[in-house]
Amino acid sequence: MEFVEVPPLRFPEFTDEWKTYKVSDVLDFYSTNSLSWDQLEYSDGELRNLHYGLIHVGLPTLVNLKDDLLPTIKEGNTPKNYTLCLNGDVAFADASEDTNDVAKAIELVETDGNKVVFGLHTIHGRDNKGLTTLGFKGYAFSSKVFHDQIKCIAQGTKIYSISSKNFTECYIGIPSKAEQSKIARLLSLLDRRIAAQSGLINKLESLISGITLSIVKSNNCESIHLSELLTERNEVNTAQYEVYSVSVSQGVVNQVDYLGRSFAAKDTSNYNVVHYGDIVYTKSPTGDFPYGIVKRSGQTDPVAVSPLYGVYKPASNEIGCFLHYYFCNPVSAKNYLHKLIQKGAKNTINITNQRFLENTIKLPNTERLAIVVKLLNQLSVKKQRAEELLALYRKQKQYLLSQMFI
Repeated sequence: MEFVEVPPLRFPEFTDEWKTYKVSDVLDFYSTNSLSWDQLEYSDGELRNLHYGLIHVGLPTLVNLKDDLLPTIKEGNTPKNYTLCLNGDVAFADASEDTNDVAKAIELVETDGNKVVFGLHTIHGRDNKGLTTLGFKGYAFSSKVFHDQIKCIAQGTKIYSISSKNFTECYIGIPSKAEQSKIARLLSLLDRRIAAQSGLINKLESLISGITLSIVKSNNCESIHLSELLTERNEVNTAQYEVYSVSVSQGVVNQVDYLGRSFAAKDTSNYNVVHYGDIVYTKSPTGDFPYGIVKRSGQTDPVAVSPLYGVYKPASNEIGCFLHYYFCNPVSAKNYLHKLIQKGAKNTINITNQRFLENTIKLPNTERLAIVVKLLNQLSVKKQRAEELLALYRKQKQYLLSQMFI
């Protein structure tokens, strides 16, 4: 079978062929420092430092210091020798546990008058030959064709890494500067839309959380033991329902879809069954939830979860929904659970399913609760639709990064 090379997706006004260069022929490389997070702080210090962790999480592809914040170097930790960054400089993360994130890149497009250096586990590159326009490199080095090359040369077992020497083995396609600028503008506008959509989702999350907290803090709420609102289900999985997990972001979710594979035992007949609307309590610490997470199941069909999870039937749909929103807030979850839990020697959580029900929360009367839950559900639907749109924007960006570069 003969394979035909597919040309890149292009704007119609551009027809000139792209030129292919070794990355090492496009970029000159400079030394970076090895300062840890303990040596950095967010302050008005003189010298800003890019830590590789910010490349992996927190910074956009094109970094503009009018909008994006970098930490400064704490007093007494300034390196003796360093190279100040210029607009257009590129930073690559030289290591990651995931081959997809090795050589993940950002381009510094605007220093905004700040003195900036690149730090721990970064590779500092600069186009001194003027082959590229501002903004193009960040996306070119985020493209699929570039990262496919990196995956072939990244070294390691648990941690994969590269060095600037590896860039003699990698190639990048460069079109005319006019086409570079148009590509960079298109993708940067899409990035702005992604950022705006993420901001909308964050505001909706804050609004949902704020409304929930304002209700439980109001004077016309009554303190009620959770044992009066929830009943442990105690139904085992003799019907062999599919095994699900519980996540902070997605709630009760198919284990294979969420984790990539099943972690269930061969025999799941002793697993707990979860019905639509049930409250599920996991007893594993995660992120902002040091005592586990509590979620309401939105799965229309019965599913199975680990026997280590507590599963409870709410007294009403409104109560189940309100408890879901209440426990989505890390502070509320921690305040409720920390009085009930004893932690073991290895940070394990010791709490029985019945013990989980022995604290109180404040709840409005039935009529007011129905109104509040209706509002929170409407906001939740709006948030879900916003998240679906965000996923489409991100998918569109990945498609363009896979099709617009050679």
